[in-house]
Amino acid sequence: MLIIPAIDLKDGQCVRLRQGLMEDSTVFSDEPVAMARRWVEAGCRRLHLVDLNGAFAGEPVNGEVVAAIAAAWPELPIQIGGGIRNLETIEHYVRAGVSYVIIGTRAVKDPAFVAEACAAFPGRIIVGLDAKDGLVATDGWAEVSTLRADDLARRFESDGVSAIVYTDIARDGMMQGVNVEATLAMARASSIPVIASGGITNLDDIRALYAVAAEGICGAITGRAIYEGTLDVAEAQRLCDAHGDGES
Repeated sequence: MLIIPAIDLKDGQCVRLRQGLMEDSTVFSDEPVAMARRWVEAGCRRLHLVDLNGAFAGEPVNGEVVAAIAAAWPELPIQIGGGIRNLETIEHYVRAGVSYVIIGTRAVKDPAFVAEACAAFPGRIIVGLDAKDGLVATDGWAEVSTLRADDLARRFESDGVSAIVYTDIARDGMMQGVNVEATLAMARASSIPVIASGGITNLDDIRALYAVAAEGICGAITGRAIYEGTLDVAEAQRLCDAHGDGES
């Protein structure tokens, strides 16, 4: 299971939000590339980038920062989400050196687009499902749909999606612990590997996720915990590696 540091970009800065609220943000750095270096030097094997402005705008806003990070570590897998609504944007990021592109809002509103994107960019598409009480939210979490996240996951099962990033909105940025039960239910809902996101606070959360990782959980995204020091990236990855190969 991979420990994946998150770099959330807002107005060119590295921030963390609470429950996805743009007005409730904490700035951790005005140098996102330097922050990326910190996690690379800690031994991370993948980075999770989010263009928060882009998620609301519906198009990339912090794309230059994303490209700069990808250029600095060309061998490091990077996944980017936020504002990705068409094939042109995906192509732009792939050309910039990004390994995986996360489709969120459009995946919910236009599920057929996921299959189209997977066909055009095989092995590079991740679906982001952000849920509140099991229901999928879109548009930077501003809108909550009537679709169940696990039902939607099954919809993408035959499309060639590399992974699902599953975020429990109620836990995100709140340092209240990961929702293992909901993440496990998502992993069981389809054969697509799941990356857990939201609420990870300390090593106990990593242990709890790893205990059920064999059922389809391949990674854990962590943000506020590593910025506030309640979780050490290197230590968390070592814990996972001690029980597996660190690539699953």
